[in-house]
Amino acid sequence: MPESKVDDSSVNQTPSAPVASNLNRQWLQIRRPVGPVGSFIAGVICVLLCLATWWLLTSASNPEARIINPATLPSPAETWDTMQSLWGERRLAENTWVTLRRVATGFLLATVVGVPLGVLAGCFPPVASFLSPLVIFGRNIPIAALVPLTYFFFGIDERQKVMFIFLACVAFIIADTANSIRNVGQSYIDTAYTLGAGRRQVIMKVLVPLALPGIFDSLRLLFGLAFGYIMLAETIKLGGEVGGLGNLIWMSQRQGPRAHIFLIILIIPLVALVIDQILFWVQRQLFPFRYGGPGWLLRIVDGFLHLWENLKSRIYRPTPPFDRVVAEYEAEAAKGLRPKYQERPENLGDWRP
Repeated sequence: MPESKVDDSSVNQTPSAPVASNLNRQWLQIRRPVGPVGSFIAGVICVLLCLATWWLLTSASNPEARIINPATLPSPAETWDTMQSLWGERRLAENTWVTLRRVATGFLLATVVGVPLGVLAGCFPPVASFLSPLVIFGRNIPIAALVPLTYFFFGIDERQKVMFIFLACVAFIIADTANSIRNVGQSYIDTAYTLGAGRRQVIMKVLVPLALPGIFDSLRLLFGLAFGYIMLAETIKLGGEVGGLGNLIWMSQRQGPRAHIFLIILIIPLVALVIDQILFWVQRQLFPFRYGGPGWLLRIVDGFLHLWENLKSRIYRPTPPFDRVVAEYEAEAAKGLRPKYQERPENLGDWRP
């Protein structure tokens, strides 16, 4: 009986086939969720690859043998050695706090102005048409062009930095808020009107609560952009005031050491990441039905709102609509008049309103 020949190539490929299939199934499927552990591992690998590339480009001990000149790109060790002078002499912590304070103040002012205008634009198309030229202009103007304009109108003190962030963000906040309001389904509005809600109640009790998750998510992303915008406005400072991280970058470019520039560039994303994670935690606590989470902050806010409604009901008690209708009917009945809604035409056998 002839012996059957076995293909060696198929035998050698058999153990690797399940591995490749498993890899394809876990990582290369379109829109397949990764999970927190896999996402963290992928992010760490990306950071390590970037650091390894940096080290390879600057690893030679002889400066002339390096791929990139040390005056242009110092090595990771050389960059880290200048951290002490950046922290002490250049007052890194104080400058970071000043930058965060400026961004938070300007962004809060933009939120206070932009969110109500966005709600009105999302609810009323005439308001949206009225604000459309300003929003288009604010969203498309180069951010760097606002720097000299704010110098002209607000000087070079603290007010200029705050107003720069305000002007850079308010148009985006108006547009994103209006879009969040428009994305609320029409069925919610129709149901509210069917239940007897007025226009103000539809806006405050239906549209705004349903749009709040999208508005907060947009504000969280825009805050990260504002943190990058402030670097343009901090190139000039008054006297001995703390200039901020943008001023530190400018000083390091002019006076050195240049390693401080790379340290600040690394520190800024870390600070922004911490702030973004804090805001995302608040977002999950306020809107657990959309983003998950236990919702402790939502319960606290609901408690304060119920307490406010109880206090308001004790101070001001409006007359119910039905009681007002009864009072009007009794007044007309006392005068010998009959309300129209109880009149019955003679040619109809049944009562109709």
